[in-house]
Amino acid sequence: MPKPQLIIGNKNYSSWSLRPWLSLCKAGIDFEEIYIPLYSGGFKERLLKYSPAGKVPIYLDGDTTVWDSLAIAEYLAEGSPQLWPSEPGQRAEARSISAEMHSGFAALRTAMPMNCRGAGRVVENEPAILDDIQRIQSIWSQCRTRNGAGGPWLYGQFSNADAMYAPVVSRFKTYGVAGSSLVNDYIQTVLNDPDMQRWYQAAEAESEIIDASEVGVAK
Repeated sequence: MPKPQLIIGNKNYSSWSLRPWLSLCKAGIDFEEIYIPLYSGGFKERLLKYSPAGKVPIYLDGDTTVWDSLAIAEYLAEGSPQLWPSEPGQRAEARSISAEMHSGFAALRTAMPMNCRGAGRVVENEPAILDDIQRIQSIWSQCRTRNGAGGPWLYGQFSNADAMYAPVVSRFKTYGVAGSSLVNDYIQTVLNDPDMQRWYQAAEAESEIIDASEVGVAK
């Protein structure tokens, strides 16, 4: 059987690509990356060959095509159930906070685009952005307080919920967002993870620049 394939965009910028990539790595699934630089010539047409949505990420597993990060996360968990917590209450909560990330926090995502190569970026913290930051940090703090005995991730062991929030950790690093010691410890858990470091190394090696995502540069 051929390897499954994950179609992704730029590792420096594509937060949605990072999510299933990280879950695949943690599930130990041997997969092939297909890299399509976003906003490059003909990129939309290339994506449409794989999915009618024309967006990354896209997961190809034999005759099955799955698009959208959360849909891919659920699909992967069918074969790798460890990607969700085993306890039903935790699993329900992990799905809830993942869906909240998937559909929410628009102010933060707009004002602070993921930019792995960026450092020391500064943006104006408007009330809506601060509300998003506060809610995200509250989620992390509550999860770590309840589940810290089981390991360093949101539910002790890595889950799809961590994959959903990994790009937010990256944003907090780029734009210098800090929190409580509990929040900062979780941020370091994600950033120090070997798979995240591999993603960052690949992002550093990319040459493409998306101007719309290069925000907060010191004047």
